[in-house]
Amino acid sequence: MPDKFAVGLIQMRCTKDAAENLARAVDKIREAAKRGAQIISMHELFRGEYFCRTEDAALFDLAEAVPGPTTDALSKAAKESNVALVVSLFERRAAGVYHNSCAVLDADGSFLGKYRKMHIPDDPLYYEKFYFTPGDLGFPNFDTKYGRIGIQICWDQWYPEGSRLTALKGAQVIFYPTSIGWHPKEKAEFGAAQLDAWRTIQRSHAIANGTFVAVVNRVGYEGNPAAGDPGIEFWGNSFVADPFGQVVSQAGSEKEEILVVECDPTKSEDTRRNWPFLRDRRIDAYQPILNRWLGE
Repeated sequence: MPDKFAVGLIQMRCTKDAAENLARAVDKIREAAKRGAQIISMHELFRGEYFCRTEDAALFDLAEAVPGPTTDALSKAAKESNVALVVSLFERRAAGVYHNSCAVLDADGSFLGKYRKMHIPDDPLYYEKFYFTPGDLGFPNFDTKYGRIGIQICWDQWYPEGSRLTALKGAQVIFYPTSIGWHPKEKAEFGAAQLDAWRTIQRSHAIANGTFVAVVNRVGYEGNPAAGDPGIEFWGNSFVADPFGQVVSQAGSEKEEILVVECDPTKSEDTRRNWPFLRDRRIDAYQPILNRWLGE
């Protein structure tokens, strides 16, 4: 059986100062490593505030090459602490072609590859279609020093197809770097249900696939009501669920936290033996799912 490994999730607040956010992230990576984390993930687009609250062409200047300056800096941190990193960045691929991407760095600082967000939302305060081209790298796995991992980014987490394909390639844990929160006017009426749905859908991916899921979200309020931006209260609640969807560790909704959780691959083996969803899949019957809609 593969060895046990420990994942670390860094739930943090962000400012508009990219250098400050990167420096704080490096400090938290070191802290997580000292606490035993071996594969550590940041939340979605951690280098700044969640800028997709508005549509502003000037914000394309925030993008960078991947690999590039941020991965160069974090590769040093990975090597220094002997940890693998999942790093969410605004990728500049070419003029006019940008992606919401995750780089994966191994414990020796090497660049293992990247995942590009496949599902791109367009909702109030989440105007991502303005900024991001849909991913074109499929659903890769990455073999780190400590374990085989897969990645889905934020809006991807609502789609069972992506998580299934990621798991079918052998991922022992699927990371979900995220930036999600409450619209101020909606929190009182819908907030509890929204948070519960978010937690439930990702737990369901763990259950359906018999794999660990590690969900890391940002925390804190970001907005500028005086400029017509009501902002978002990011709800934190980062968590790790085991292969049967049981939440084994969870952060709160208001403060920065670091979660460190041991993952034992034998739990996936045991779960899949007793709940053999992968065995009983009717792969011969699923062709219609490739259609947009099956009604008239």
